This record gives sequence, structure tokens and C-alpha cells, in this order.
Amino acid sequence: MLNQDIKRKINSLWEMFWAAGMTNPLTDLEQISYLLFMRRAEDVGLVTEDIYKWSFYTKASDIDLPKAMDSVFEHLKTIHDKHEPFTAAMKDAKFAITKPSLLRAAINVIDEIYIEADKERESGQHFQDTLGDFYELILSQTGEAGKNGQFRTPRHLIQFMCELLKPTLKDTICDVTCGTSGFLIGAYQYIISQNSDETPQIDENGFNRRTSGNLIKPGSNQEKKLTTGTFFGYDVDATMIRLGMMNLLMHNIREPHIVQLDTLSLNFDEMEKGKSFSKILANPPFTGRIDSLETSLGLNRVYPPKYDKDGVREKQNIQSELLFLERIVQLLDEGGNAAVIVPEGVLFGGSKAHKNIRQILLKDCSVDAVISLPSGAFKPYTGVKTSILVFTKKKFDNEIYASTNIWFYELVNDGFSLDDNRRKLHENPLPAAVEAYDKKLDQIPTDRKSFFHVGIDEIVKNDWDLSYNRYKEFDNIEQHYDPPQDILKALLLLEDEIKRDMEELKNLIG
Repeated sequence: MLNQDIKRKINSLWEMFWAAGMTNPLTDLEQISYLLFMRRAEDVGLVTEDIYKWSFYTKASDIDLPKAMDSVFEHLKTIHDKHEPFTAAMKDAKFAITKPSLLRAAINVIDEIYIEADKERESGQHFQDTLGDFYELILSQTGEAGKNGQFRTPRHLIQFMCELLKPTLKDTICDVTCGTSGFLIGAYQYIISQNSDETPQIDENGFNRRTSGNLIKPGSNQEKKLTTGTFFGYDVDATMIRLGMMNLLMHNIREPHIVQLDTLSLNFDEMEKGKSFSKILANPPFTGRIDSLETSLGLNRVYPPKYDKDGVREKQNIQSELLFLERIVQLLDEGGNAAVIVPEGVLFGGSKAHKNIRQILLKDCSVDAVISLPSGAFKPYTGVKTSILVFTKKKFDNEIYASTNIWFYELVNDGFSLDDNRRKLHENPLPAAVEAYDKKLDQIPTDRKSFFHVGIDEIVKNDWDLSYNRYKEFDNIEQHYDPPQDILKALLLLEDEIKRDMEELKNLIG
């Protein structure tokens, strides 16, 4: 967890860029990220030649510094020529800090942050973890006060979902809309924590935390698998791909497989044919409707394609969040698990498409849990009510229901205030929710108040409705009212009192 000195220095970086006239927050984020990436490159072994080392170029004169740093950056863009995803992601990246004074000031602040990070390391915080937290804080600031409108999943919810899925060193882990790779980083940190013999510390969200995977031997097959063959992500936004790529490299994931590609597109079928994953974590965008003619023909169960009399495929306006769920089911290995955030409407919507996706989930997968999130969980970005679906792939295009008994849980709060400020509260309800999930097969509640099971027959009878409130038992508190005669008498007395007050006011003002 970052100390206040580091947080103040990060804020000072933002202020420097804005004062220098660089007022596009996403551009500022990119440039700060590039500087941080260049500074970190030596530590993770991406740069070995002295001529490209950070310390070599920061000694350049102020006049030559922008050109010198651009040279370092251009070199870093080519370090993974043999690994296409990194090279492709960085192809159009530009180092845009041309003011020597701004560049020198920013370099000094980043160096100061590294000094603070060293102090954190001496006190037990691993350097890699501190720098990763630093990068995550920079990313989080882009969403504050509407700086760029990017929709980010809160870090504590990412942590919560990783605790539910429990990824391991054997897994291949994917996010179909990865953005800045927050879910992949969360999965990586969970795996690190589970492969350590350190004494765990309780973090700010109430979970056990270890900051090094010291049981994973450097140079071992386990380490190679973790850092080069575990994490996969896709996104349509080139800027997010670059930021996500650097985020993973900053966390020492040497060869992340992050690709600029729309997972709903025809191109995805061609470029990623045969890909599947054992774990998927995702928060697909709630973007509303998209053009069906641009989407994969392989996604045809939620929205069956329509053709005119000449056999030409007709255009349909379709909801992307439904197709993302269909794609996730496709991409899961049999026996693989997913945790996906969905808007509540997906769970109870009455359209044919909504019913189709719920049937697909219930037949192809065992729906392990529906966890209802509080309404303010994604403020200040949106007030849309959401839930987390947790499911296990059983058989693709299954004809019978693989789901038999679905567990529902209500998360009344997530440990933060549910207003736009999202302040951290004293209580930590997320670990209790994980414990309840882990023990769900042993718990047979006698009512349906906070968590409960619902059999598949009841789900089918209710049009495959998977919303928590559809099955929750609400307390009916009997209301007692005075007899109508007494209420009317009280109203007449109140009216007389108002008349007297009005008459008195009239006499006062003449």
C-alpha cells in the first residue's frame, strides 16, 4: 500500500503536466507511464546496454534531454521484436514530452518516488509491489472527476473476484475486455500470495496478503509459465492495450499476451481460432447496442442471424453484454471457471435474447453463484445495479441443464461508502462473502433472506430469471394506522391552526 509521500508526488506529476499545457488526462497518463516504464526497464532486465539506461540519459543537458529520452523510448519499443503482441501494441506510441523543463522535473519526481519505494522495501514492502501500486494509482486517477471517462473496475472488486476463482500456477487466465489489465494483475497478485511462506498480513480489504511468491524458484518452469504463458487479454482501444501491456511488464510479467482485437468480431474467429482458457475474469462494457453485421458468425445462439430472401444477412441491433457472455462461455475450457460482472437487466430481461443467454449459461455451465452487488458499487462512473456471475463450463451447446442448484448471495455493502466519494469504511464484508461462497454446499439456510439456493426447476418456471430479488424473501411488516375518523379530526384541527396563524400574520403586516 502506497504511503502518503508517494501519493503526494504522484499528484505533483499531474499538476506539472497540466501547468505545462498538457491538459488531456489520457495523454498525460500515457506519458507518465512511458517515463515510469523507462525507469523500471533496467530493474526487470528489459535494458542491458549502458547507452539506453535511464541514468545515462538523465545526465544529458536540458536542451538534449527530450531527444535523448525519445531515443531510449524508441529502443524499448523494439525490445520484444520476436514477441508480436508487445511490438504491435507499442507500434504507434509516441514520446511527446518536448519541454525540457517539464521532462527534467518529471524525471526528478520519478527518481524521488523510487527512493521512497526503496524505503518501503526496507520496511518489508517489496519493490515490485510498491511500483505496481504506484502505476495502479496513476491509472485510477484518470477516472476521477471525469478526467477521461474510462470505466474501471474498482480494485477491491477485482481482488474479491480473484478470491472467488482462486487462480493457480496451472491456469491460463483471460480478460476479454482487458483495458489496463486490472483483472490480470489481480490474478497475478493472488497467485503470488498463494505461493509464499511469508506470514500473511491483513490488507485494507480484510484479505490475507503476501508480497512475494518466494516459493516460486527463479528460473524454474513455474516462473516461466507464470510470467510468459499465463495471462491473455483483448481490447479494442490501442491506448488501453499499451497501458495494460506496460502495467503487466511493470509487475514483472515478461511476456503478456495482450492483443488489440474486438472479441466479438469476425477477426477474432480468424486470429484466435482454437484459443481457450481455464479462468476468465471480466467486466464487459455496458455499451448498449452494436451492429450485428460486424460481429462474429460464431456468436449465433443469443441472436440467431437473419437473412433476407436473397440469402443476405440482415442487420440487427444487438446488446453487446449478452454477446460477451456467449463469447466467454465459448472461450472457457471444459471445467474452467469464470467470474463476470453483468448489469442486473441481463439476469431478468424478458427479451428472447436475454432468455437465450440465460439458457446457454444454465445448460453449458454450472452457474455456481449469483452475487448481487450494492447499487453504488460503480459510482461515480455509473449507478447501474450489477451482479457477479460465477460459473463453471461443463459442455458446449449442451442440450440438458448442467446447473442444478444455484447459490444466491446479497452483498449489502462492499466496504466502501455507496456515494460518489466511495470512502473506505471500517468494516470489511468481502472476506465473509468469500467464506460463505466457499462453504455454500455445507450451508442450508432455512429462509431466503441473505443467501440461499434455488433449484433449476424453479429457475426454469420463472423464465430463467437469475436476479437475486426474484427469489429473496422480503419481510412484510404490518403497518398500523389510526381510524379514518381520527385522521380526519386531526386534519381539521390542523387546518384551524393554520387559519389562525395566517390571520395573525395578516394583522402583523397590515
